[in-house]
Amino acid sequence: MMEKKKIIVLAGPTASGKTGCAVRLAQNVGGEIISADSMQLYKYMDIGSAKPTAEERAAAVHHLVDEIDPAEDFSVAKYRDLAGRYIEQVISAGKIPIIEGGTGLYVNSIVSHMDFSETPSNDELRRELREEAEEHGGEYIHRKLADIDPDAAARIHPHNIKKIIRAIEAAKAGRPIPSFDKAAAGNGEYDCLMFGINRDRQLLYERINLRVDLMMEAGLVDEVKSILARGIAPDSIAMKGIGYKEIIGYLDGNCSLDEAVELVKRNTRRYAKRQLTWFRRYDDMIWYDVTEGIDSAVEDMTERTRGFTGL
Repeated sequence: MMEKKKIIVLAGPTASGKTGCAVRLAQNVGGEIISADSMQLYKYMDIGSAKPTAEERAAAVHHLVDEIDPAEDFSVAKYRDLAGRYIEQVISAGKIPIIEGGTGLYVNSIVSHMDFSETPSNDELRRELREEAEEHGGEYIHRKLADIDPDAAARIHPHNIKKIIRAIEAAKAGRPIPSFDKAAAGNGEYDCLMFGINRDRQLLYERINLRVDLMMEAGLVDEVKSILARGIAPDSIAMKGIGYKEIIGYLDGNCSLDEAVELVKRNTRRYAKRQLTWFRRYDDMIWYDVTEGIDSAVEDMTERTRGFTGL
């Protein structure tokens, strides 16, 4: 059997310091970074996505940052295909691919077998379910999902109408959406060395709050306005990202600017918590607490990476 190609994965919650760790690691081991961040890949969305700085990009090669037009219909399947191409490109150049980011599904698409074959669309069923949700509420169609796919119902919130409808459609087509655990249990295409970083929770939340304040000072409101002026629909996938949807709510007059900022902070903190829950499911992930700094973590990652790759 052909030996699997080796890659490094560096994950963790937002604002934990992943980019700084990845840049240092790439410099130490001759690596190139392939982003696993669902917002940083979009063009024009610089401030709200906390993209790597010009200095960080100069210090290490970054792929899948600032490459996709926000008007494009992007998906996990497309991400996996693009990331796979970059992995091959980096390995062919004699470098080490470092998958870095906090989007759990993107990471999982690389490290695990996931079935991305399309479920046949059923427009009539979708319409019926949307009408039922509008008339009876999300809980009503959520109970329908529970009857035919209780595993999916347990994973999907009753208010997430879009996901409920997609899960019902998939189940009725005989292609139920797999759970994370089932997807993660499969052997992926690559041999992965997985690192995770975290910080003291209160300090992490303080870093998140400060980051949002700095985004506002850097001109997040004007960035959102400029993206909308390009004709990007407010309900597009890209504009549903944290930091963008809340500012759109402010621009639409649904809340004050102060309220929008607090929503960004709150939603980002909640997202960080979900990220940690997701990444802690990987039994083979090596965790580092970088509350006191990243130096010792990067040193250990470097030694482990050299031993793992033999370079």
